[in-house]
Amino acid sequence: MKVSLHRTLLTAFTAAALGVAGSALAQVDVAKSTVTATSKQMNVPVEGKFGKFTAQIAFDPAKPAAGTAQLSIDTGSYDLGDESYNDQVRGKEWFDSKTYPAATFVSSAIAPAGGNQFKVTGKLTIKGKSQTVTVPVTVAQQGATQTFDGSLPIKRLQFDIGTGEWKDTSVVADDVVIKFHIVAARK
Repeated sequence: MKVSLHRTLLTAFTAAALGVAGSALAQVDVAKSTVTATSKQMNVPVEGKFGKFTAQIAFDPAKPAAGTAQLSIDTGSYDLGDESYNDQVRGKEWFDSKTYPAATFVSSAIAPAGGNQFKVTGKLTIKGKSQTVTVPVTVAQQGATQTFDGSLPIKRLQFDIGTGEWKDTSVVADDVVIKFHIVAARK
């Protein structure tokens, strides 16, 4: 109940904020969009996919500075392809999904970076820890559809992901790459 209310309020607040900004809010096609996180365990890449997330995007490539983006990811939906691993990663030592059900990104600035490339700066919050990050994003338009592709390397220990014995980076590396492919229909 608390999580559902939080998501509802977050979505309503974001929609209101985007409306104030004056940009058209894009309808995100979650079924065609993906968010993944890849780390290395004993130097072997391991990719997991987040099954549940929401995104609100207002973006006009002719006016990038007026754009906004917000992404909220259900940390309990991270899927490594094995239920026992999924249960472990949802636990206190990793995402602690019961206490921190969502990881979020909220943009504060969007700047052109040449061609269809943009630098999106904002606040990334995971497990209650926030950092300002800049994400390189490629935007493609086809008809009334926009796609947003990006990759963001982070250090998992800066967000307390992998505590206790998992702080040892010789087994699971500190480097994690978050990748996204967001498909949206412009309104």
